[in-house]
Amino acid sequence: MDRYRIKKSIPDNIQKELSEYSPFLQQLLYNRGIETKEEAEVFLNPSYEEHLHDPFLLNDMDKAVERILSAIERNEHISIYSDYDCDGIPGAVVLHDFFKNINYQHFSNFIPHRHYDGFGLSEPAVEKLAEEGVQLIITIDCGTTDIKAVKKAKELGVDVIITDHHQAKEVLPDAAAIVNPQIGEKYPFTGLCGAGVIFKVVQALLQKGEFDFKDGMEKWYLDMVGLATIADMVPLIDENRALAYYGLRVLQKSRRPGLQQLLKKQRVEQRYITEDDIGFVIGPRINASSRMGVPEDAFGMLATDDVSKAGMYLEHLEKLNTQRKTEVTTITKSAHKKIKILTKVPDVIVLGDSKYRPSLVGLTASKLAEEYNRPTFVWGRDGNGCIKGSCRSNGTISVITLMEAVSDHLLGFGGHHMAGGFEVDDIKIHTLSKEMNDAYKRVSDVAHIDVVHDVDLELALDEVTPVLLQEQKRLAPFGEGNKKPLYKFKDVHVQEVSLFGKGKEHTKLQLETSGCIKEAIAFFKKPDEFTISPESEKKVTLLAYMEESYFMGRLQVRLRLVDVL
Repeated sequence: MDRYRIKKSIPDNIQKELSEYSPFLQQLLYNRGIETKEEAEVFLNPSYEEHLHDPFLLNDMDKAVERILSAIERNEHISIYSDYDCDGIPGAVVLHDFFKNINYQHFSNFIPHRHYDGFGLSEPAVEKLAEEGVQLIITIDCGTTDIKAVKKAKELGVDVIITDHHQAKEVLPDAAAIVNPQIGEKYPFTGLCGAGVIFKVVQALLQKGEFDFKDGMEKWYLDMVGLATIADMVPLIDENRALAYYGLRVLQKSRRPGLQQLLKKQRVEQRYITEDDIGFVIGPRINASSRMGVPEDAFGMLATDDVSKAGMYLEHLEKLNTQRKTEVTTITKSAHKKIKILTKVPDVIVLGDSKYRPSLVGLTASKLAEEYNRPTFVWGRDGNGCIKGSCRSNGTISVITLMEAVSDHLLGFGGHHMAGGFEVDDIKIHTLSKEMNDAYKRVSDVAHIDVVHDVDLELALDEVTPVLLQEQKRLAPFGEGNKKPLYKFKDVHVQEVSLFGKGKEHTKLQLETSGCIKEAIAFFKKPDEFTISPESEKKVTLLAYMEESYFMGRLQVRLRLVDVL
């Protein structure tokens, strides 16, 4: 099967409907399921005032607002309990900033330790908070399935308000309120991330409460909501498109000193920040803090308004990020040694070590799956002695189907076709590789998936102009549900092929063209890793994204390579 498929051309009737836009923009809109002028206007011109839904349509919002207002009135100790990822931490900053702005002092932030506490609201954490005198816990990006922890809180006289976006099970926790777009049928959009949900809570509090709060000041929180919406890979459609769109605008003007210092250190022009900068610069540092067990540093960097404290947090984050890279390299080298002593590489790679940190093994699994072209499962042992791991597909075999086939052998698992996580007990870990490979022989036909990449348009390289790039930018921000347009460029003359980067791990192609794009690059990919290895003074077909990059104050227009055919 062809791995790349050009999307069908826009029909005449829809072309006529979208006639006020250029043919280029018409096709890209049609590729995104937009077929009417009204839909196009909403998509191209998101409105903060018109395109956000009524927060009180969310399940239990009225109960949540009533309980929070009551806590504020009685000066109760409130704990903001957030998940430790790129959604929970920015969401915690939103509520933290709101309490500060209304001059409410009696609150604290709690972020569970990934290695010791695990995901969600835990009983030990609830006990700890109760001992500290907390009377109300507000979760962000977790809690929907944590029945035991909520029950424990109730026994200890602590109320819990759950704000979350994860799927609910049949039985819900006995919480004071559960605000979740996945629960109930009134809210018109289920795709909000955790930070988006807590922002809706803030909107609702501002509607019902009487605060000394400057009108519209909550819009400054959109930098965190936009960051989380893009980083958490929720669909950038409906309400999320408006939140991401305005979130990026606020990020470009954000006054947060930690954010400003991070962008400056990474030579990112704040006024030109894009979703790519979230994916490659901001997100990895937030994740590094939780993967290395210090999520409070990422929170502190984003939340503090103290310039010197922000610098201190950032310095620590950079060290953590470097340590993360070093530790992943060590785990990957160790994994390679384990594979090399095998007489034959099995159909499914399953390996691990008690010394591996489970929060880091996913990155090793990705590298091995790509290098050996087979599904890979890598495990480690967390701070509580539990064996947990991550798995990655090679692109053609579903890891979720494989795990379903050995479900009796696992304590738990989850994910999707391309990636997942699992937990195994101490006895069964020794036979997991055999079980998984036996399962592969049984279900490989069922587990096989054909991944086809949709190509938006075929273009000649000379057709790419600044005007065309501006047209593409009207569709941004790109992400889940609104993928960055992928283009096919045929008969491209490659003048020179070179490698760049400290370890010469990135590829650059110099291109012959009369258009504005003169080069194509691929990070962490060498020429021989494409379908066809590009050579100097040869013609090839490129599959690539068009992008603008502001580096050291200079605008670069280039292609980001996906493949060479």
